[in-house]
Amino acid sequence: MSIRVCVAGVTGWTGQSVVAGILRSPEFELVGAVARKAAGQTVSEALATDLPCAVGIVADARDALEEPADVFIDYTHPSAVRENVMAAIQAGTAAVIGTSGLTAADFEQIDAAARDKQVGVIAAGNFSITAALLKHFSGIAARHVPHWEIIDMASAGKPDAPSGTAQELSEYLGEVARNEYAVAVEDTLGAREARGATIGGAQVHSLRLPSYVISVEAIFGLPDERLTIRHDAGSGAEPYVGGTLLAAKAAPTKVGLTRGLDTLLFG
Repeated sequence: MSIRVCVAGVTGWTGQSVVAGILRSPEFELVGAVARKAAGQTVSEALATDLPCAVGIVADARDALEEPADVFIDYTHPSAVRENVMAAIQAGTAAVIGTSGLTAADFEQIDAAARDKQVGVIAAGNFSITAALLKHFSGIAARHVPHWEIIDMASAGKPDAPSGTAQELSEYLGEVARNEYAVAVEDTLGAREARGATIGGAQVHSLRLPSYVISVEAIFGLPDERLTIRHDAGSGAEPYVGGTLLAAKAAPTKVGLTRGLDTLLFG
């Protein structure tokens, strides 16, 4: 049987590609679609695609979830994602979170709610394979190099900082090993903010400039040597589709929150 999927953010940059991937796959069936500005249209009409899909788009995730689904995929906006995912959990539907902007406290509450309802939630700051490798390789490096900082680069209009990719990476590295500081951040002379935000025991520096999509760089340093591991996203959303659909297949088999595509790929 195919996996029934509801997607929030179907007209967005990533959502459109994810929907196309679902419609092309015999493993999935699109049963719900959410996009506030396109409400009232069918998916085929809103996406101007030659892939036939008569599923109607609604403005609210709770309305879309009235149609039974096995998994809910969110690619919306930082201001909407938490409420959407909680609605899916309360409906007893597994969820995949591709939207960034959630805090560690948000994830704790989502995990608790998912465990209470016995459903699975998979969240990743970035569902691309190369971003998962960045996190995986950086975790290996952190076990051997006790000094690192993270540079987070994104488009000028990205509303959240740091990006979900950088936040997930920084929190993960803090779990893997202890970052050591030659000078404690609170002892900085001058503008403390120039040292970046402390997330997961590391300093994260967010740049928001034209010409970037998403780039994250983990820099590890030892005396007289330095290692840089970097992920750069291109202008298309296709790299995120495969990882998202992999998570959509796995989420209904889980209970509670799973963080990171790398967890599915590497255990």
